[in-house]
Amino acid sequence: MASLKSRLQADLTAAMKNREQVRLAALRMVLTGVTTEEVAGDAARELTDDEVLRVITREVKKRKEAAEAFTAAGRSERARTELDEAEVLSEYLPKQLDDAELDELVAQAVAEVADQLGAPPGQRQMGQVMKAATARVAGRAEGARVAAAVRAKLQG
Repeated sequence: MASLKSRLQADLTAAMKNREQVRLAALRMVLTGVTTEEVAGDAARELTDDEVLRVITREVKKRKEAAEAFTAAGRSERARTELDEAEVLSEYLPKQLDDAELDELVAQAVAEVADQLGAPPGQRQMGQVMKAATARVAGRAEGARVAAAVRAKLQG
């Protein structure tokens, strides 16, 4: 069993014993997402820690989007709950990159693609640069942040 998944399950048990409702709800939701991923497709399989991290990242993003929607609808209590759940799940994610670290990784990705092409990449090669940058970032920054950094590097 993936160590991250077993950690989530152990924390779920602890949250039940301690009657931590927000943590309990967040962990149940993410473990449901992990189980859904495991049984999706042709054959049931065990997810790796990287795949579990992707599920957690997706769940955090969903919580933040839901919080924005609830705030816009004037339901601040529900928005606060969603943000609290996102915060609980964020504890399981790797430390996020700051802007300087992200820019450095994007610069490395641009240089790698430039070496492959033999010329500096332009906007048309953004997909190639994004692929290289995403591999370097490895879940430590949101995709929108990475795309914005790549776009800025290609234009500048």
